[in-house]
Amino acid sequence: MLLSSPTSRRNGNPRAALLILAAFNLLKAGLPAANPYNTTIVWWLNTTERHECKCGGNLYMLTISHISKTYGLNSVLKDVSFTLNTGERIGLVGANGVGKSTLIKIIAGVLPADGGTITLPAGTELGYLSQVITGYDDQTLGDLIAQASTRLNALESRMRQLEADMTRLTDEALDKAMAEYGNVTEQFERLGGYEGNSRVESVLAGLQIDHLPRERLFSTFSGGEKARAGLALLLLGAPDVLLLDEPTNHIDMLALGWLESYLAAYSGAVLVVSHDRQFLNRVVNAIVEIDEHSKQAKRYSGDYDTYHQAKIGERLKWEADYARQQEQMAELTLAFKETTRNNNNYRPQTDNDKFMRGAKKGTHDNTVSKRIHVAEEKLKRLEAEAIPQPPAPLKFDPRFDPEALKGRLPMVVSRLSQRFGERQVLDEVSFTVSLNTRMVLVGPNGAGKSTLIRLLAGQTKADSGEVMVNQAVKIGYLDQEGGQMADEHTLYEAFRVGMEYPDQVLKTVLIRSGLFRYTDFEKPVNGLSSGQRRKLQIARLIFGRANLLLLDEPTNDLSFDVLEAMETALHEFPGPVIAASHDRRFIQQFGGDLFEVRDGRLIQHLGGYEAYVEAQKAYA
Repeated sequence: MLLSSPTSRRNGNPRAALLILAAFNLLKAGLPAANPYNTTIVWWLNTTERHECKCGGNLYMLTISHISKTYGLNSVLKDVSFTLNTGERIGLVGANGVGKSTLIKIIAGVLPADGGTITLPAGTELGYLSQVITGYDDQTLGDLIAQASTRLNALESRMRQLEADMTRLTDEALDKAMAEYGNVTEQFERLGGYEGNSRVESVLAGLQIDHLPRERLFSTFSGGEKARAGLALLLLGAPDVLLLDEPTNHIDMLALGWLESYLAAYSGAVLVVSHDRQFLNRVVNAIVEIDEHSKQAKRYSGDYDTYHQAKIGERLKWEADYARQQEQMAELTLAFKETTRNNNNYRPQTDNDKFMRGAKKGTHDNTVSKRIHVAEEKLKRLEAEAIPQPPAPLKFDPRFDPEALKGRLPMVVSRLSQRFGERQVLDEVSFTVSLNTRMVLVGPNGAGKSTLIRLLAGQTKADSGEVMVNQAVKIGYLDQEGGQMADEHTLYEAFRVGMEYPDQVLKTVLIRSGLFRYTDFEKPVNGLSSGQRRKLQIARLIFGRANLLLLDEPTNDLSFDVLEAMETALHEFPGPVIAASHDRRFIQQFGGDLFEVRDGRLIQHLGGYEAYVEAQKAYA
């Protein structure tokens, strides 16, 4: 949806009142006008009012100040502050469940904060794309495209009106109209208004949805088509600030490359949550991390790889500084005790001591006393400036322990076919899975990758053909949608479903996995983030002792540390693995044979990912 910042209103939640249910709907922006006070709208998130303040000087496009959010006893965001200016593209990162999507929703106005302010200049439009696209199922794609042009249409209408006015105005009124006309035309050009219909076609083609009939109802589109259409409509609305939550989901390679180029050249500001490392490298020029311990935000300049190296350096320095200070404190404590113990005042007096009551003994005692005092002061100063111990990070340790495979061929796929309506998704697909098979499936959205994975896993039945599975095979299936988990269950209850082991064994295994802490066990499933749900799936996958893995988009929603550990574990997994993925870095790390699913067939690219990319250019 697009959010504008119109004049103040006091009835109800002023931001929520602006929201229209669709995640890409448009609201008319305030038209540019002379504004000598640089008026800024401030959202007071812990009240139901919105206020205007008059501020001089340069303004950031978006200022997030001291945002806090708590769910029950769980503090998600605490005093989060950072700024976003025109031309900046910030990647919002952090561990699963730290509140990245929560913060995006707070900024967009779909979720209230417990405290803090969001400040943006008057007339600024925020465009928000959520992970789930809902609403407007009864409208056609053509209707929604027309609505997406509302802002540009309003600007063009204002330009025509000003052009007419300037033919009859004089003096000061003419100067004022000309100044406004310059502002309006500059904004119209910046937003691509002069490109007309070609801009619409370019965006639709770039996101691979130009083939969709404009007269079709939105409700008839697949989940992936809805996601890409929602993103296209958002981009066509040309908001000043783009708020994107996992925009690369449901986007194939060609569309992803186009989106990266589009966002990298975007004239406004971008705040994006993404777990796609290559996407962040190509799009963002800064990273803001929400720390899982402090719940606060920290900004890093540069792309993902630059941030990753900075984090490694920070951690090493923190550990070294802490160790050095602990060593200094231990040395001072020991010196203090030894000096005190060796002081003559703390041993029995001899006959000679009786003659030392004068100047010499006094001098000695004073010297020792000063040493004790200096050591004591140094120790107090170090304790007052104590460096906190670096918290032990959750370290994912995926210890796959598959049951032994027997026989040469764990799985044989013979002439597998699947049709949906008039579309032949799979057409007599055949292949064999050996003990060391490593296949990665790529291809456009809707090509049939997930369908093939589900058929191999026995989740659905094919129209024809068969999947023959060796009796010794135990399949581990990771689905793209996050699994079927009962919302009323706790995290631990969802983990133990179908597992016939004592609770103590299961809890020990779950703790040792490094995916969750003991305090997470009682969290309700309906309160878990998408990333936490994904980690729960992976925990069940590991403990299931599968010896053949079928993975559908395994990198979706995983934090970077878990993702990289998962890549290493899969590389070392001793059995066959078949994975469908659109994550370019994962594909390159995974290795193995690369097969493209296209037009119902499996096409092997012997040159790997690079050969596949080159082949796509022929289809474009």
